[in-house]
Amino acid sequence: MSQTYQKPDMNNWTGRIDSKDNYDAFRWHQWVQPLDLSVSNIELPSFKVGIAILGFCSDEGVRRNLGRTGAAKGPLSIRKELCNLPCSFTSELKIFEAGNILCDDGNLERSQKALAVAVDQLLHLGLFPIVLGGGHEIAYGSYLGLLKHGLTPGIVNFDAHFDIRPYDNQGSSGTMFRQIYDALMQSNRSFNYFVIGIQKRGNTIDLFKTAEQMGTQYLMAKDIGEGDLSDALKKLDVFLERQSQLYVTICSDVFSSAFAPGVSATQPLGLSPERILRFFKVIFKSGKVVLFDIAEVSPRFDSDNVTSNVAATFVFAAINSLASIHQIGL
Repeated sequence: MSQTYQKPDMNNWTGRIDSKDNYDAFRWHQWVQPLDLSVSNIELPSFKVGIAILGFCSDEGVRRNLGRTGAAKGPLSIRKELCNLPCSFTSELKIFEAGNILCDDGNLERSQKALAVAVDQLLHLGLFPIVLGGGHEIAYGSYLGLLKHGLTPGIVNFDAHFDIRPYDNQGSSGTMFRQIYDALMQSNRSFNYFVIGIQKRGNTIDLFKTAEQMGTQYLMAKDIGEGDLSDALKKLDVFLERQSQLYVTICSDVFSSAFAPGVSATQPLGLSPERILRFFKVIFKSGKVVLFDIAEVSPRFDSDNVTSNVAATFVFAAINSLASIHQIGL
């Protein structure tokens, strides 16, 4: 592994213990096992479903995008909220702590490439990667890893922004899906992109036009914030049916600032986590998701860790959905 890799620190996984031998009383911190990706010839215990949690400690993309930095500390904050979650799955599901990819020298491109290598490695190990950000520049590294593994999944992005801004030599937290689009076009592969939670106030007219030119499908936050979701879910279902695999990414600024104050760009009219969960669970129940990441949790702006808690809730939902698909949920 490159010098950007930080080995797992199990001291981050501590919490309440109700029992030391009754699995039904276990919490995540008692079940998570270390996975050092710098070790050659990695051997893992047997599992029916294996989950790998990997941090991406970067907000260089946010800095380049002129946002409020602080998301580099998001992975640690989210892990703290994950520690005391109950093991609501059988022991056939294993969770591994895979450490962090760092970006502490401004070299975002190198860190994104390192993330890609780690994602590819986790997939080769038969694990489902859950990557914790970090700025939303995480998305480019995650998708590069999927491409490296030979996958070109459709993308579902929960976000107030399209993140398809033009870029020259350097990407940012606002360019990732334009970068992915360009990479796919260069190799004559299709770009399938669906965004849920778009805010009119957060995107220029040019970005809406660019999204249309790129074939982007999207749901406006104002149209799904309340009321019946049948039409929106039908539109999503059509997209899901056309994909053989899916990459799911969440930018935490999709949520209302009432639920997620700890982000770079707060959204007072963002969506509630309950509304997002409706879509999220439908996507995971498709059985097509190959990677999930969540970005833009910035502890320095958080209040009582509520944003980190929301992020942990979606990690919890993702793992429970995977357990349910494989019939090992409790």
